[in-house]
Amino acid sequence: MGCVEFLKEKLGERNFKLTNQRKVVFEILTEKKEEHLSPEEIYEHIKDIYPEIGLATIYRTLQLFEEIGLVYKLNFDDGCYRYEILSPNNKEVHQHHHLICKKCGKIIEVKEDLMNSLEEIIEKQYNFEIKNHIVKFTGICSQCRNKENNNGNRKET
Repeated sequence: MGCVEFLKEKLGERNFKLTNQRKVVFEILTEKKEEHLSPEEIYEHIKDIYPEIGLATIYRTLQLFEEIGLVYKLNFDDGCYRYEILSPNNKEVHQHHHLICKKCGKIIEVKEDLMNSLEEIIEKQYNFEIKNHIVKFTGICSQCRNKENNNGNRKET
């Protein structure tokens, strides 16, 4: 199923129409899915191509997308929410992990779900059905560490 068909189907399930604005926001989220975009960053990608779409429309569209399960709202403690598009294959939202560089702000996705065995233990021990989890690791990425090492190893002349 293509992206536009998936969007149309998800909107139709809740009796919403596929508008040009919704389609454009969805396309940007799909194109830039590795970037975890904020509403303002989405607007920056859209404004030159579709100047008629305002920031308020993007906020409303993202809120709708979140309500119908098209995106997941992320908080990386940087002062703004970011959005991650859910693929057509994800019928149920289950979070993966993120590595966040405290120097440059880079966000790296950890594709493996490393918490499955811990979830099983918690569910059995506490008789608690886990639906999702959020794990954020903060630190310094390899590029920033390399910069620090290179700057620290320079000899003054």
